[in-house]
Amino acid sequence: MSDPTTFFANPADIAPGTLTELFLDAVDEFGGKRAYAGATYAQAEDVARRGAAALAQMGVGRGERAAILSENRLEWALADWACLCAGAVSVPIYSTLPAAQVKYILEDSGSKLVFVSDAEQAEKACEAAAGLERDVKIVVFGVGSREDGADGRGAGNAGDAGDAACASKGGIAWERFLALGDDADPEGFRATARQAQPEDIATMIYTSGTTGTPKGVMLTHNNLASNVRACRQTFDVSSDDSTISFLPLSHVLQRMVDYLFFVRGCFVSHGAIETVADDIKRLRPTLLVSVPRLYEKVYQKVLSATGLKGRLVGWAARTGEEATLIEEAGRTPSAGLRWRLAVADKLVFAKLREGLGGRLRFFVSGGAALSPKINRFFLGAGIRILEGYGLSETSPVTNVNTFERFRIGTVGRPVPGTEIRIAEDGEILVRGPQVMKGYHGLKEKTREAISEDGWFSTGDIGELSKDGYLTITDRKKDLIKTSGGKYVAPQAIENLLKQNPFFEQAVVVGEGRPFCSVLVAPAFDYLAQWASRTGIAVAAGEEDGGAKALLDNPTCQEHLKEQVFDALRNLARFETPKKIGLIGEPLTIENGMLTPTQKVKRRVVAERYAGMIDDFYDDRSAERTVFAG
Repeated sequence: MSDPTTFFANPADIAPGTLTELFLDAVDEFGGKRAYAGATYAQAEDVARRGAAALAQMGVGRGERAAILSENRLEWALADWACLCAGAVSVPIYSTLPAAQVKYILEDSGSKLVFVSDAEQAEKACEAAAGLERDVKIVVFGVGSREDGADGRGAGNAGDAGDAACASKGGIAWERFLALGDDADPEGFRATARQAQPEDIATMIYTSGTTGTPKGVMLTHNNLASNVRACRQTFDVSSDDSTISFLPLSHVLQRMVDYLFFVRGCFVSHGAIETVADDIKRLRPTLLVSVPRLYEKVYQKVLSATGLKGRLVGWAARTGEEATLIEEAGRTPSAGLRWRLAVADKLVFAKLREGLGGRLRFFVSGGAALSPKINRFFLGAGIRILEGYGLSETSPVTNVNTFERFRIGTVGRPVPGTEIRIAEDGEILVRGPQVMKGYHGLKEKTREAISEDGWFSTGDIGELSKDGYLTITDRKKDLIKTSGGKYVAPQAIENLLKQNPFFEQAVVVGEGRPFCSVLVAPAFDYLAQWASRTGIAVAAGEEDGGAKALLDNPTCQEHLKEQVFDALRNLARFETPKKIGLIGEPLTIENGMLTPTQKVKRRVVAERYAGMIDDFYDDRSAERTVFAG
C-alpha cells in the first residue's frame, strides 16, 4: 500500500454488538408503538419469532442462507429480522434482476430458501432455481394489504395463487410459512436471537455491478450494528419522526438506515422510486434518505418553469444561492439580501417545501456525488441535504455532513470510530468497525481490498481537508485517460450538465482517445416547450412524443450544443468534450444502462452507443459535431 498523504480519525467508544441486540432492545423500549405501516414493534417481534422457527423447520439453520427477492415492503423487513434472529444469513436480491442473475446469486451464496414478493417474482425464482443441484424453497409474500394504515405494501397473504405459482418447487404463502412457527416459545426465541455474535455474518450483499461479475459482500452483525450506533450519534432521529423506505432494501444504504430508524422509534412506510413523489406528498415524512437522482429531478422540475413563473423561480434560485455562498464564507447576508430571500421564500420556496410534504427536517444523500449547485439551491430554499459517503463494503457510511459540521461540496467528516486516509495516488482508504469481513469465496479479491492492518481500498479518488472533510473527485476506475496522457474526472462534468434543465442525463466518454466527448439524454418535455415557443412544430402524437423529430431538428441540435458548451465553459481545455451525442432514450434500470441504485453502467452505455462514439473520432467529422441518436 502506498504511504498516506493525509489522515484523519474520529475516535469513539463503540462497543461490539449485534443487530439482534438492537432489535430486542428497541422492541422493549417501544412495544406498542407503530414501527412500520402495518406493524407495531411488538407485532414485528411476533412475526420474527414465528419466522425464525419456520426457517428452522424448513431446514435453514444458523449460518445458512435465505435470499429475499422483493420490492420494498413490510414483509421484506420482517423476513430480514426473522433471518437475523434465527442466525440465518439474509441474501437480498434486486427485484429488477433477470432470472439468469438471480440464479447466479442463489448459486454463489448457497441460498436454501428465497422469499419473493409476488407470483411474478416466484416464477422468476423458480426459473432461476431450476438449474441448481439443490432444492431451493420459495415463500411468497403476496399482494399486500392496507391494514393498520399500511401503504399498499403491507402484510399480505399470497393464498392459492401464490402457492400455485411455485407449487412444483414447494413454494408456500407467507402466512402459511409463519404458521409453521406459531408454537415457538417467546423466551426460547429471545435466547436463540441473543446467541448471535458480533463477528457472525448477518448478510451477504451482492454488488450491483457497474462492471464485471457481482461479488458477495459479507457483512457481520458488528459491521452493521456499529454503523447504526455511529449514525445514531451523528443524526438527530427520534420517535417523533417518520420516513419512507424507497431506495431498494437490497442496497445497504436503505437497509442500514432502516435499522437506525427502527432503533430510534422512527415510523417507516415502504415505497418505491417510481412513486416517491406522490408518496412524499401523501405521507409527509420528516426525514428522507435518497440518491442524488431525486434531488436532480426536483431541481430540474422547479427550474423548468417558463414565462413569468420561470423568471421568478430563476430569481429566487439565484437569491438563495447568493445567500448560501455568503454564509459559507462566514459572513452575514446584508439586510437587503435577507429581505429578498424572505420574498423568494414566500413566493417560491414555501411552495416547494409544501410540495415535499411540508414537514421535512432534512434529507440525507448518498450513493453518488451530489452537485454543490443543487445542494445550495435546496439550502437556499430552507431544505438541508446532508451529503454522505460509503460503500457496500463499509456497511455503508464512512462520512457524512451534519447540522453542526456542514460543508457543501464535501461528504463531511468521518462518522465516529472511523479513520480516513488518502493514498499517494489519491485513493481513499477507510478503516473502522464497519469494514466488511470480505468477499464471499474470493480470498484473493479480499486481500486486494483490505490490507493486513485493516485499511479498505475504496476505489474512489478524493481529497481530505486538515479538519477532516472529505471531497470525492471521482471513481478510480471511472477516471478517463486520454491518448495524450491527461486524466479527466467524468462525474464533475456530468453534474454540470445535469444542472441544466435541458438535460436529463449525461455520460462522458473518451478513454484512450485523443479527447473527451459526451453523450446527452435531453429532457424532452422541457425541450418540447422551448421548441414550441421557438416556432418548431412538435409532433406530440407520435409514439415517442416527438423526441426523434426534435433530435433531428437542426435548430434544436444547435441550441442543445450551445447549452452544453455554455454549461462547461469554465472547464480546462483538455477536460472540455469536443463532440456531443444526443441520445433518444433515457438511461434506465429497465434498458440495462443504470444499476438498481441509479448508477450509470458506463461499459453498457459505451457498448450500446459504440457506433456513435466511433463517429466522434472519425477525422472527417467537424469539431463539436452533434450526433442525434
